[in-house]
Amino acid sequence: MDTALIDILCLILLFLGILGTFLPVLPGLLLSICGLLIYKFGTDADLSMIYIWAFVVLTIASVILNYVIPAKTNQRYGGTRWGSIGSVIGTIGGIFLPIPLGFLVGMFAGVFIGELLHDSKDMNKALRSTKGAFIGFIYGTGFSFVVGVAMFLVVVLDMLAII
Repeated sequence: MDTALIDILCLILLFLGILGTFLPVLPGLLLSICGLLIYKFGTDADLSMIYIWAFVVLTIASVILNYVIPAKTNQRYGGTRWGSIGSVIGTIGGIFLPIPLGFLVGMFAGVFIGELLHDSKDMNKALRSTKGAFIGFIYGTGFSFVVGVAMFLVVVLDMLAII
């Protein structure tokens, strides 16, 4: 296969990976990693393996943090363990909802319901906890976005022989 076609395919995968960090229909950083690996091993690129390993570790960290950060910020905003557990259960359950952004709706519903199960009389606390989960989601998405953009830039800079 022509090297130029491989380069274009890699850039498309990296770009789609960036979009996937905030669009749930795309697998985000997994697409970016595929683009990075195809670029490294499908072309005659001199890209160091240090970049590959660093981005693999950052991608794994991002996947884990996308579940952990909302649960932790939920607690920071006054939520309880019930809300944190609800966050994780809701996120996983929301993936299977046949609606756009189902994972996000599931996460918020999980936090809110978890807090209400813990203390059904304090709806304000449940709302604050849900706000914390939302802020955590923004942090996690931001981290994933930065990692995706970094992968894209490393490949582009390597293509241009700058790094």
